[in-house]
Amino acid sequence: MNEMTILAFAAVAFIGIATPGPTVLLALTNGSRFGVRRAGYGMIGAVLSDFVLIGAVALGLGALLAASEFWFTVVKWLGAAYLAVLGVQLLRSRGTLDIASQDVQAVGPGTPRAVFLKSFLVAVTNPKGYLFFSAFLPQFIDPALPQAQQYAVLALVFASIDFLVMFGYALLGSQAVRFLKRSGAIWLDRVCGGALLALAGSLAFYRRATS
Repeated sequence: MNEMTILAFAAVAFIGIATPGPTVLLALTNGSRFGVRRAGYGMIGAVLSDFVLIGAVALGLGALLAASEFWFTVVKWLGAAYLAVLGVQLLRSRGTLDIASQDVQAVGPGTPRAVFLKSFLVAVTNPKGYLFFSAFLPQFIDPALPQAQQYAVLALVFASIDFLVMFGYALLGSQAVRFLKRSGAIWLDRVCGGALLALAGSLAFYRRATS
């Protein structure tokens, strides 16, 4: 794998990541509701999910989901249901900025653990991610070279870009909410909640490509 291959992968990955998806929307809402610092836990969860997804694809899970209607459907409905729950939570939120509490032992939707798990679970329960990586990554893999090392490099590049993009969205959310009145913050949550519900619906109707 040469530098040009890595740069080409990074460019395509950036376009795909920057297009708003579930984890990016969560970074935006976490930044607006909890501040960039606590939103960072969600970014870590999403980055960890990148390694899980790419590792799973390297081990053949993506091919399994592409071949098995049963397992594809199970993962699909788990992902759609979880996205729908998050969307409803945002639609019902009060649009308040909660950056005062830093107690990591507290129990609630804004704790570091909860923020981390939301972003992590959103990604790992989305079968489209596995299928995407299964189709996308092999184009940048040289079959004549050790594949494990190549997948590791691509995972690091993808995760780094993912983190930077999410950081940008979280920062945008944290700055935007400072200029919004309470009603504006509520509408920001409503828009992101509606977008997550739309993504849940699109995932529910998503079908595997058949040969």
